[in-house]
Amino acid sequence: MGDENVRRESRFLAAMDGLRLHYVDYAPAGGGAAIPVVCLAGLTRSALDFDALAQALARRGRRVLALDYRGRGLSQWDVDWKRYSLDVEEDDILATLAAAGVDKAVFVGTSRGGIHTMRFAARRPELLKAAVVNDIGPVVDARGLLRIKGYVGRQPGSATMAIALAALKLVAGPQFTSLSQAEWEEWAHATFVEKDGRLQLRYDPALAHTLDEVGPDSGPIQFHDEWNAIAAIPTLVIRGGNSDLLSAETFAAMGDGHPLLERLTVPGQGHAPLLLDEGTIRAIGEFVERVSE
Repeated sequence: MGDENVRRESRFLAAMDGLRLHYVDYAPAGGGAAIPVVCLAGLTRSALDFDALAQALARRGRRVLALDYRGRGLSQWDVDWKRYSLDVEEDDILATLAAAGVDKAVFVGTSRGGIHTMRFAARRPELLKAAVVNDIGPVVDARGLLRIKGYVGRQPGSATMAIALAALKLVAGPQFTSLSQAEWEEWAHATFVEKDGRLQLRYDPALAHTLDEVGPDSGPIQFHDEWNAIAAIPTLVIRGGNSDLLSAETFAAMGDGHPLLERLTVPGQGHAPLLLDEGTIRAIGEFVERVSE
């Protein structure tokens, strides 16, 4: 639901290769000079995942950009799925920041967005004032990736939203044991959209190819150098209590050599916490205020 005290605008720009990109720009109705927040979503997710958080941060006087990567949300789909890569997406992110006039921000990255955040810490550290890393870390458990591979790209077809919601609960229910009905519905509406009388995914199903190499014998994916780079800035790491992508062991070890680290566990949620509950939104808001002083 909108807030009259928050200005929310959809904006579009052209990527370096001409593909149309979309982001949502939130700001206090009266403007504000506080350091902005940049929200980066998971593999198949979109700017919609951050709507509740972004509006809460804007009410605190903060500008927030929530980005749709290419092939997600309102950004154009790429004809070549190989360009759904971290490198290309990071070029798109940089183009979006330049268009929005943002040269430094607190980054909030969920899953793949957290990988982008860690990589920016290593490659473009001047961009980051601080970071919120949601359910991702220096070691990514392949078991979680294999589970995700099992459903990414599957179109709901002629199903109704009610049927899609029931399917979502069936797939995610074992990990997400504490969601309210309203949270389930918000998740479903951020995942599916009705077009031409049919329910469709809010992302290009070809994104499934990015997981082609994930299999039962895959080992963990590691980002130790990137994680070490992020130790230079204040960081809040969020883990779903039931996550199978960020293990409890990795979560515990992430504080080693990181004196500016804070941790938050979201009970009853898996990969990745939805950032919809009041407690998590409040914790992120308070963290952003502390690190921006």
